[in-house]
Amino acid sequence: MAAFGTVFVPEMVISRYEQSGWSQPQMVPVDSIRLHPGAHVLHYSSTCFEGLKAFRHADGGIYVFRMDRNVNRLQQSSELLSLPKVDGAMLSRMILDIVKHYAADVPTPPGSMYIRPTHIGTEASIGKAAAPSLESMLYVLLSPVGDYFAGGAKPLRLLLEDNARCAAHMGMVKSGGNYASALQPIMKARAAVQADQVLFCPNGDVQETGAANFLLIDGNEIITKALDSSFLHGVTRDSILTLARDRGMKVSERELTVDELLERAAKPGAEAALSGTAAVLTPVGTLIHNGKEYQVGSGEAGSTTNALRQALNDIQWGKAEDKHGWLTKVC
Repeated sequence: MAAFGTVFVPEMVISRYEQSGWSQPQMVPVDSIRLHPGAHVLHYSSTCFEGLKAFRHADGGIYVFRMDRNVNRLQQSSELLSLPKVDGAMLSRMILDIVKHYAADVPTPPGSMYIRPTHIGTEASIGKAAAPSLESMLYVLLSPVGDYFAGGAKPLRLLLEDNARCAAHMGMVKSGGNYASALQPIMKARAAVQADQVLFCPNGDVQETGAANFLLIDGNEIITKALDSSFLHGVTRDSILTLARDRGMKVSERELTVDELLERAAKPGAEAALSGTAAVLTPVGTLIHNGKEYQVGSGEAGSTTNALRQALNDIQWGKAEDKHGWLTKVC
């Protein structure tokens, strides 16, 4: 089976911002992008993107999950990067139109259609290191994906690192540069201690990993960092916390120190997980700090983690009522 995110449908939908306006979106071959070598994005990283999914229900209907939140976040990222303002209604139409066009390619659960809206600065100017791109390109890619846990939900090993994932004022921007800045720490952690990911904890403040939000589950309580500009405001994070509240759990969005994390994680029945679009919730079995390994609870995927992931999957797959209006029907 092809690796997650490496298979694409043959077309994408695209719009360009030039002369203070957006062009009419059009469907073009997926490999048809042309960029000037002096494009702003290639030199000054004026780029942001989103990740969301479309699902096929048993009745054959195709539904996109929480499109409004992802569109809003792309608008926010674009604003924080000083890219041209994204027309939210236009982007929503672009997403729905291309998903409808390739509805036959949306896999059945547990597979889905991964949707990647992307916004990049295209103005040809290498003299704008301190100025924004006045031209840009907005496009939507589709990638049919299979079961993220086809090989089983193996608990992850996280290395706790006393550094930030990215510049604090950029944390809430879903930009490629933030992921690039996390690559070296992640690669070093894999080589040194066989960690799957790095949990960034600047000054002992537990934040996020290179590509996902972090949740600690202690009995009937979920603890996770309160939203601020230093880390990504995950849509899956918000969805899981909402479902936890629906189940009567206590949700604590507050500062979590490394010391408290290690103390609570060692308790019998404790669980930890990473939340994100691709895997929904991935269990964490081991924390590594200052050369020592700490087992989280039993070291295996916990019952609450599994239950919350299944609850979200059931809504996405049409097996449970969508009480929060998260699904948008495509066709």
